[in-house]
Amino acid sequence: MRAPGDQAVDPGRVALTVDGHVATLTIDRPAKRNAFTVAMTAQLSAHAAACDRDEDVRVVVITSSDVRAFSAGSDIALLDDLGSTWQARNRAVHDRDYIGPLLRLRKPIVAAIRGYCLGGGLEIALASDIRIAGRSAELGAPEVRLGWHAGSGNTTILPRLIGYGNAARWILTGDRFGAAEALRVGLVQEVVPDDEVEARARAIADRIAANPPIAVQAAKHLIRLSQGSTIEQGLAWENDLYTFCMTTADSREGIAAFAERREPRFEGK
Repeated sequence: MRAPGDQAVDPGRVALTVDGHVATLTIDRPAKRNAFTVAMTAQLSAHAAACDRDEDVRVVVITSSDVRAFSAGSDIALLDDLGSTWQARNRAVHDRDYIGPLLRLRKPIVAAIRGYCLGGGLEIALASDIRIAGRSAELGAPEVRLGWHAGSGNTTILPRLIGYGNAARWILTGDRFGAAEALRVGLVQEVVPDDEVEARARAIADRIAANPPIAVQAAKHLIRLSQGSTIEQGLAWENDLYTFCMTTADSREGIAAFAERREPRFEGK
């Protein structure tokens, strides 16, 4: 293990850009297959919080600068940077958790996945709402092969997305699976040529961003809640938020635009 604070280590970065109503988070550490450092984790956390606060941002796209990797997860050589066992357990308090801030984001997240999407990289994909994969994508949860299991969603979220048996196969073998298999089990929603991944993710983001943001965020909230609720609870919450959405200026604009056969102009009010 290197000494903490060794400046010879490429710290990497997560860049934030905003174009219209779509924010893009770009994972950028290609020399290490976009493996996360503590600094990158803090940046992703801060950017996610900023996107959540910015009402002009309606959708977030997560992509990478490296066609060979979405992210290989945490940099194993830097795990000592998580501190003591207790500090690692409470890593969110120390701004060293990159999954929690994404799960708390009210706005929809579209992941554009090329190349390796492993370990923590897979967990970033799981924290997203829609996943577009390139044909070269390789996804997996290899942690068990090294002596531990995932700590931020693979054992909790993956079974909900692809079913118990499929998730057990992925997690307990630690094997990698291609884009076609990820599509078959429902983990990714589309597979496209590698050079079309970002454009397709952006097209979906633009389509969502054109919708009224209050309704979109309410719908995402309900979809997430429904994963851990009974049908009766889900229907009750759905009815409550439906009733609220119908009181908004955006819903009135949507109705008026439909009647007048024009494109609506939604303002998030």
